[in-house]
Amino acid sequence: MKSPFDKMSERVTRKLASYSSRRSFLSRFGTAIVAAPAAFPLLPVARAKAAEPQGTPQTDFERYSQDSDPTKCSYWKYCASDGVLCSCCGGGSHTCPPGAEPSPISWIGTCVNPKDGKSYVIAYRDCCGKPVCSAGKSCWCDGADRELPTYRAQLNNDIIWCFGNASATYHCSTAALVGLAG
Repeated sequence: MKSPFDKMSERVTRKLASYSSRRSFLSRFGTAIVAAPAAFPLLPVARAKAAEPQGTPQTDFERYSQDSDPTKCSYWKYCASDGVLCSCCGGGSHTCPPGAEPSPISWIGTCVNPKDGKSYVIAYRDCCGKPVCSAGKSCWCDGADRELPTYRAQLNNDIIWCFGNASATYHCSTAALVGLAG
């Protein structure tokens, strides 16, 4: 025996079915599903991101970075660098000093250039084969902007990346501009 609720539900469903087809119902239902996120942005993350003022620095490093002296840890390309700067050891910001060879693999970071405010992908590569460069403490950097734990090794700067070289001895680190991010 059917309950009164079941009888009423059946009557309403049959009445609705007599006025519309399945295709029509599916079409309207699909439209509602697609339009709902635009009409009702429910995620607080989306609202918080939209409320952020554009063009303001996001991290301490970005706030104090500079673009004129590549021998200082505050140079904009060193936001995720970890180690001694090759620019203090006879090399450049993106080249190894004589006698050291670049590792075949690197870690990556995304740094904001203070001059144009754009984000760039930077490849950090260790130079290997010579003893650690004895530059002063001002050349030993530990940029941790957007660094992820070791389970994402390609974004972690705490690993010595000299495996794959003839010598696994670490000397210094470089920061090569790969291109515009995003």
